[in-house]
Amino acid sequence: MTANDPSPHHLQLTRDGQLRHFLTLDGLDRELLTDILDTADSFIEVGERTIKKVPLLRGRTVVNLFFESSTRTRSTFELAAKRLSADVLNLDISTSATSKGESLSDTLLNLEAMASDMFVVRHSQSGAPHFIAESVTPGVAIINAGDGRHAHPTQAMLDMLTIRQHKGTFDGLKVAIVGDVLHSRVARSQIRALNELGAAEVRVIAPGTLLPKDVESLGCSVEYDMAKGMKDLDVVIMLRLQKERMEGALLPSEREFYRLYGLSQEKLALAHPKCIVMHPGPINRGVEIESAVADGPHSVILNQVTNGIAIRMAVMSMAMGGQVAERQKKQSERARA
Repeated sequence: MTANDPSPHHLQLTRDGQLRHFLTLDGLDRELLTDILDTADSFIEVGERTIKKVPLLRGRTVVNLFFESSTRTRSTFELAAKRLSADVLNLDISTSATSKGESLSDTLLNLEAMASDMFVVRHSQSGAPHFIAESVTPGVAIINAGDGRHAHPTQAMLDMLTIRQHKGTFDGLKVAIVGDVLHSRVARSQIRALNELGAAEVRVIAPGTLLPKDVESLGCSVEYDMAKGMKDLDVVIMLRLQKERMEGALLPSEREFYRLYGLSQEKLALAHPKCIVMHPGPINRGVEIESAVADGPHSVILNQVTNGIAIRMAVMSMAMGGQVAERQKKQSERARA
């Protein structure tokens, strides 16, 4: 895909097809997703060094703008930026000027005026990072750290990296995503990534009250019965019950949800013997997953955490590289004009 593509997702790419923002997986092809995974693979060993640094973002300023709280995601972005040798600013939104009446646009323009190079944005409103990239600060690289129910592309890509490490390829894989799909931006990004990377089958397993309308249009099949849905699975991804986003009685009780959809050893036994178990975290033990499964030999949950830093290093370095290349090309064109 090129920047001349009529899709709005071309905003993410330079005219030469390099990443310059990372807002969504929609519109990104298999080649680019694989390039992100390969780049992340090259960063894995950085975390094993005595000095965990590479100089790719030395002299650059990365601002974490989290309008929703998330200790885990913000920490991994901060670690990723620091391992790339960037200067990092964590903006406390609750005490920032936005809480005193300043508009989001004005806050961002002020940060841009301070020579910020990248904003990592988490926001409760779907589309907020896209709006910032398109209308507010197009010269600053924007990384989506989760927006509303829309997308969480770095979480999906760290999950893809984990799957590739353990399975080698996506070809022929049967993958299920289980639980609160309705409120999950992670699930939407995972489904997109799995289909683009060539998984044979993507299933969602959940009660009807926790599924979005027309969920099949995302590129998955639906199963309401956990026992049927677990059959022959190579990968099972459990989702967190997002009770803070639920309105009304979507569940009879957590105990009933666990009985029907919680991942126990008995349910896991219905999958392929080498099935891996994943969860984006934080885990609600005894609600979404049994402790014996979360801590068992099939679990790769801690691998996901490790891979989160490498994926975010990859995306940040690639987006910054695209921004610099685009800027240099425009300067060269102006010089020739």
